[in-house]
Amino acid sequence: MRQIVLDTETTGLEPSLGHRIIEIGCVELVSRRLTGSTFHRYLNPERDIDDGAIAVHGLSRADLAGQPKFAEIADELLAFIENAELVAHNASFDVGFLEAELSRCGRPTRLAERCHVLDTLALAREMHPGQRNSLDALCKRYNVDNSRRELHGALLDARILAEVYLAMTGGQATLELSGGPSSHSAGMHAARPAVALRVVPASPEELRAHEEMLALIARSSGGRCLWREWETQVRQDGKDVAH
Repeated sequence: MRQIVLDTETTGLEPSLGHRIIEIGCVELVSRRLTGSTFHRYLNPERDIDDGAIAVHGLSRADLAGQPKFAEIADELLAFIENAELVAHNASFDVGFLEAELSRCGRPTRLAERCHVLDTLALAREMHPGQRNSLDALCKRYNVDNSRRELHGALLDARILAEVYLAMTGGQATLELSGGPSSHSAGMHAARPAVALRVVPASPEELRAHEEMLALIARSSGGRCLWREWETQVRQDGKDVAH
């Protein structure tokens, strides 16, 4: 399976107000491993950048004056993400900006027609309801090193998100690049060390309290207790296996 982990930086928050993409960063995963293939471009937005946005990514209009415009890299970007699953954090933000840019330069605008989109923010909210699920919060939760993230940067954030995504969806021993002597140079790890689980048996007092609760449930439900039925079935299954 081919996946593209993507992030963008922008001049502001609303493409409907004419805000533009100023940086795109993508990293490729194939079968849950980094391939080393990336797509990274700074872009000339042809407009001013909000002060709040500059505080986030540190890029000014003057910094980007000599960079290409989105229309100049659109076909290359579309070719890179073609037929892949896009993985992004708060994907509606990135997809909304990308579709606005594609529309502006006359390219096909519906990314869903080219690739499936997976939103790691929605996934994190489902996995960790009621908790903070920003990228920084997820890095802390999954022990992902984000110490270099003093300012947001599209390629750096895409690399960090790739590690977080792999940790969230089952972990990976390492994020090695495929093949070549430099495979171990990525320096990104999402290791989940094996931990022996400690089994703590219930105390006699806890067992008595458990029995009292089951008796209360049985009285309240006309004599039926699903836990008792399950215990009976487990014992019967054990006898069947033994025989």
